[in-house]
Amino acid sequence: MAGRMSGPERRAQVLTIAAKEFAQHGLHGASTEVIARDAGITQAYIFRMFGTKKALFLELVQAAFERVSAGMREAGAEKAGLEALSAMGAQYFDLLADRTGLLLQLQGFAACGDPEVRDTVRSCFAQLWGTTEDGTGLEPVTVKTFLAFGMLLNAGAAMDIEEVDATWADGVRTRIQSGLFAHITTETNR
Repeated sequence: MAGRMSGPERRAQVLTIAAKEFAQHGLHGASTEVIARDAGITQAYIFRMFGTKKALFLELVQAAFERVSAGMREAGAEKAGLEALSAMGAQYFDLLADRTGLLLQLQGFAACGDPEVRDTVRSCFAQLWGTTEDGTGLEPVTVKTFLAFGMLLNAGAAMDIEEVDATWADGVRTRIQSGLFAHITTETNR
């Protein structure tokens, strides 16, 4: 019975339901009424757990970014340079399967008109940057290019390009090999 869940179980259930709602509708379009109904609880209970709708959204956005950063850290562990970047890139590519997580990241970017959201998303992106830079030891211009390709992959996942049979979609889906980044250095970028 739904009322017999432990506090942590209920919280996890609400986070799962809310992730889908926020991924589809964003901070302002998501409905805590829908989340509460789907969880079989009241809106008041959601607010007791999370405080505000924005706090719930930010927790989900942070978790989505952290899953990517953690996966990349793990993939690049014990490696350096382009070898680490290659492992991180393969992990990132595999993480595209978590469309909800990627949409949460994009919804975070879209809500950056709100200063609190902007500060949180900046912090999350800084962590992603640091994971890449610290985990590879590569130059900032290489890290920038790598993350730019990642953002294109996020946009492709958001557009669900796996369902598109077109040359441009094939291009977006293409897995980038780390050798591409070998020549992208501060020196060659002058």
